[in-house]
Amino acid sequence: MTDFQKYIQRYLDQVPTGDLLAELKISEEKTIGIYSNLTEEQSRFAYAEGKWTLKGLLLHLSDTERVFQYRILAFARGDKNNLPGFDENEYANNSFADERTLESLLEEYKLVRKSSQILLESLSPSVLQNKGIANGNEISVETIGKLIVGHNYHHLNIIEERYLSKLGWM
Repeated sequence: MTDFQKYIQRYLDQVPTGDLLAELKISEEKTIGIYSNLTEEQSRFAYAEGKWTLKGLLLHLSDTERVFQYRILAFARGDKNNLPGFDENEYANNSFADERTLESLLEEYKLVRKSSQILLESLSPSVLQNKGIANGNEISVETIGKLIVGHNYHHLNIIEERYLSKLGWM
């Protein structure tokens, strides 16, 4: 197993079932459920110095999902270009998430997720095994779809363990 395969496996292991579309919806509902119950003040909470706020984390989910959507689209359509990686911390540093309202970030998350659902529902099963190169690593359309879900669940676990517990939710 390559280092890349080991790295993404931690996200893939978060996906409870093989039903990608159902898991997209479930992870969306869990995320919305948490964020809909936060106050604006709570959404600016970071569990430690230098860590993202809950707002920043929510925008990170949307940003990452957009990157994954593009990779899915490119590889499903047979694009043979090597797609670049992205620096999640650089994106976060330039996102201005904390200057936005929680409501606007949550609306964006919902729209990005809806876009993912539409994209994945529109794909012919024959392209799910199409592969391409992203950030120097070969990956399939189907695996990227699973990464959207696994990445979301990964961060939901972090939210519960490191944020909500310190906010007195758990």
